[in-house]
Amino acid sequence: MCRWLVFALLCLPLAASADILTPVNWSAVRISDNAVEVTARMDSSWHMTLISIGDSIIGEDYYGTHTFTVRQGDTIRYVACNDFQCLSPETYVCGSDDTGSTDIAAPAADGTQSLWLIFLLGLAGGLLAIFTPCVWPVIPMTVSFFLHRGKDRRGRRDALLYGAAIVVIYVSLGLLVTMLFGASALNQLSTSATLNLFFFILLVVFALSFFGLFEIQLPASWATAMDNRSRRTKGIGSLLLMAFTLVIVSFSCTGPIIGTLLVEAASMHLLAPTIGMLGFALALALPFSLLALFPDALRRLPRSGDWMNSLKVTLAFLELALSLKFLSVADTAYGWGILPRWLFFVLWTLCFGGLAIYHLIGILRILRTAERSVTRLAVKSLIALSSFGFALYLLPAVWGASDGKAVAAFAPPMEIPYRDIFHDYDEGLAYARQEDKPVLLYFTGYGCVNCRKMEQYVMTDSRVQAALQDYVLIELFVDSRRDENANGIQDGVEFSRLQRELFRSNAQPLYFRLSPDGTPHGTPMAFTASPDDFLHWLEL
Repeated sequence: MCRWLVFALLCLPLAASADILTPVNWSAVRISDNAVEVTARMDSSWHMTLISIGDSIIGEDYYGTHTFTVRQGDTIRYVACNDFQCLSPETYVCGSDDTGSTDIAAPAADGTQSLWLIFLLGLAGGLLAIFTPCVWPVIPMTVSFFLHRGKDRRGRRDALLYGAAIVVIYVSLGLLVTMLFGASALNQLSTSATLNLFFFILLVVFALSFFGLFEIQLPASWATAMDNRSRRTKGIGSLLLMAFTLVIVSFSCTGPIIGTLLVEAASMHLLAPTIGMLGFALALALPFSLLALFPDALRRLPRSGDWMNSLKVTLAFLELALSLKFLSVADTAYGWGILPRWLFFVLWTLCFGGLAIYHLIGILRILRTAERSVTRLAVKSLIALSSFGFALYLLPAVWGASDGKAVAAFAPPMEIPYRDIFHDYDEGLAYARQEDKPVLLYFTGYGCVNCRKMEQYVMTDSRVQAALQDYVLIELFVDSRRDENANGIQDGVEFSRLQRELFRSNAQPLYFRLSPDGTPHGTPMAFTASPDDFLHWLEL
């Protein structure tokens, strides 16, 4: 029974690929030197909206199978929708080889960068989790479990399977989150003020625990029961139970890391929670697999002591700083006004300044002792100097002397300094018609990390600001919960519906150029950190 369970869990990552929706299938045949006949075949219950072909705006819906002729190398941008959802915009480049066989390029990987980012964040979270005080006690348990298994081929196999079981458990968690909520619901969940407020409180509680005010841990009987059961169970089942023991014992420290990772992943890509958990699990499983392979290495590991307390306090300061990001999302979404941008930077400056002072005090304590550890002095000095330097970097942003680009993804949204800026679609269009000016329509979100980055790196550029003086800017927050219209619908819900129904997209950030009467012009612009790319798009 256990072997079938492990087999099923190992197959879950493969099942994830089946959840990638590709309802539009493309084929193309070259009919002349620079002309291609393209056919789009849509799955039943799906239809496609062509946004553009090359430089031409299409904006038409198609069902079933549709064939049309385009130029060799033309870029087709489209959105696929059914009755329940619209997928993110995708891009195809048309072309075929000399034999006339199909040669359609793969869709532009709009989410590839996000997936790599969340994978790296997962790796970083897993590496951080290894050194938390909840994970460290599992090391002797792991070593004692594998000592009696020997160092033969079977022992090595069991060690590798143990690491694989850890990966499967965490990846399954990512898949479970995705399957339970789906892409659209995940995006809404990640920008939910209630969920962000919950994570703010959760991180503050864990930070206070790491400061030593109290201790959080799951009932010891759970871990003991799992450990005893794993020792009595034979074969792969024992390895799976041992992996579950690791997950349970370490949860009080890994919980905030996993939760934060899943919330960030939810707003990026359908597979991001799974990819994030894969990175986290690989980083966490590697050292335990090595210890299982070489259990005698335990004698060379440092024992927990003062360094563990220092790590806990360091994590406490970092968790306090990170918690403010979640409070900011809830605060801005509902317009409470309790965490303005300047106060956010004050609190971050205090967090990193406090971290620097803590390690400076630790340096003084080490210098007073007879046995001085050069390694501890070096580590504490590095942390103290880097924290103090970062606090000095943040300080000018308190009074607006700098924009704090390094924390653009965490800080509240900055005000875009334009005269003709509106936060209501109809009001902005009415003003554009009156002034006969083109419109730059910007779909954003308070919980949108890439939106904050683009505002900091692109919209503050003097060349971009000069180029947009001739535009009416309409900025719509799709996760806003501040106001309701006459029908009792919150403005963020209405803006999200507007983006899906009129512009066939649900991704942010997304920019559209409109004529004064609201007609789209050219292709939309998604995330970029390059002002030059944005200026080039404006000139198309």
